[in-house]
Amino acid sequence: MEILLIPAGDSKDNPLPALELLGHTVRRGGGDLSALLLRQDPALVLVDARFDLVSARGTCRMLRATGLRVPLIVVLTEGGLAAISAEWGVDDVIVATAGPAEIEARLRLAVGASQVDEPSADLVRAGELVIDLASYAARLKGRPLDLTYKEFELLRFLAQHPGRVFTREQLLQQVWGYDYYGGTRTVDVHVRRLRAKLGSEHESLIGTVRHVGYRFAPPRSPMEQERVRT
Repeated sequence: MEILLIPAGDSKDNPLPALELLGHTVRRGGGDLSALLLRQDPALVLVDARFDLVSARGTCRMLRATGLRVPLIVVLTEGGLAAISAEWGVDDVIVATAGPAEIEARLRLAVGASQVDEPSADLVRAGELVIDLASYAARLKGRPLDLTYKEFELLRFLAQHPGRVFTREQLLQQVWGYDYYGGTRTVDVHVRRLRAKLGSEHESLIGTVRHVGYRFAPPRSPMEQERVRT
């Protein structure tokens, strides 16, 4: 996931080196926090409070004042734990000496909790894929997907009808409209582009039904995966 790291005080290094080993993208930021959040669009914000608790507290409160909608986590030393209070406005704390497993678990829980708390009327979820109908945006594992309008509409329509098979003609009518005079090859091209943007790990979300068309195949839950293996 995309993580925005905001240092406080003299912090110049990554307080949690395991983040990149865990496959996360860490970007450092500072300055105008509101503009920074709009530009970076992170899945989670980390504030490094190891060296300056007062500055870090002010940064956290300022972030909340911007209307931050993603989890806010502060990283500090064990000695700094005594300074943390509800006034900081953070979702969780991580001690800088925490191991990779604990770090990953805390990040996953924080992001998951924030998604549960979001109003769900305008959101379509399928595993790690979240489609925001209001803002015409889609995220995969917290990472924004760079989709064209028609790619978004195709993904949205399929995801809103999980498991249902649609012919190419039906997809043309529903996504492109009845007055579209192009051929069904357009659907194949957009599906191919969508799969490429979803990546090899998630391209199977859009399944092909031979000689018929396409369907959205939601990821199996861990319990279902276990039943399949046994």
